[in-house]
Amino acid sequence: MELRHLRYFLAVADTHNFTQAAARCYVAQSALSQQVARLEKDVGAPLFSRTSRSVRLTAAGELLEPLARRILADVDNAQAALDALAGLRRGTLRLGLVQTMAVSFDIVEVAAEYRARYPGIDLQVSNASSSRMAAEVLAGTLDVAVVGLHSGQVPEGLEYRVLGSAPLVLVVPHDHALADREAVGLADLPESHPLIQFTRGSGLRHQVEAAFDRAGMAAGQHFEVGQILDMLRLAARGLGVTVVPRSSVVGPGSVLGLDTADDLPRGARMLRLTDDEAVHHICAVYDGTRLAPAAAAFLDVLEHHGTDASADRSA
Repeated sequence: MELRHLRYFLAVADTHNFTQAAARCYVAQSALSQQVARLEKDVGAPLFSRTSRSVRLTAAGELLEPLARRILADVDNAQAALDALAGLRRGTLRLGLVQTMAVSFDIVEVAAEYRARYPGIDLQVSNASSSRMAAEVLAGTLDVAVVGLHSGQVPEGLEYRVLGSAPLVLVVPHDHALADREAVGLADLPESHPLIQFTRGSGLRHQVEAAFDRAGMAAGQHFEVGQILDMLRLAARGLGVTVVPRSSVVGPGSVLGLDTADDLPRGARMLRLTDDEAVHHICAVYDGTRLAPAAAAFLDVLEHHGTDASADRSA
């Protein structure tokens, strides 16, 4: 079994198409098909069910897929470890970043400092739901992910570093029945409360639904939106209410760039929640048993910024 056979196998598994897989791997389709056939001979079972219309994994293929991804990730990490002997002069950091930050430092500044320290390390940054990115770290396809999960939600097998947290707030249009209040409970919402929700599987979605459960309320949903900025704008336009981290509304990392909630568009109001457990958590997750040097260096830079931010707050 050769590594290139596994790469060809995964390319077909990802694209469900031999022609597209061959193009991705920069080889002729006939050559890729031959190598996949050789891999099937080595494992002693067909890996794909082929028809004129589709290419699907067989039971053997489904068993091999996560193992192949982990093997190739380990090879990449081994190469990164060897690169570390040269002082982190080259390599790749596969980083996942959640959209909803709840930290007192700028994650972009962290990436910029890391890049300045290690210019030979290529940064591959991706965005997805927190649960998906944590799963990708566990599978070895991401090195580190900054996710919106608290310690109890981090998958078994991963380590984590808490980076920060922010209270959740309710944002309502200016003419909402609760708009004149300073603080509310989610149970105070009218029985019909169109809710603008963030993407399924996200850490924020988990925290919001947990808050509604504690209030004995059905979360409801009229919109599912993948951008915090759009959630706030929709709420301001009166299309519903939304629950977001306070740090998304005001402060240096807010999506609106506001210093005060009084500047919300169209006079929308930000209301404090009386539920003290309604908090959005941010942490960095990684697999400590296979942490590549490039990833370990990023965690060091991340921790340095977090320490500086804590010192600034206490000064």
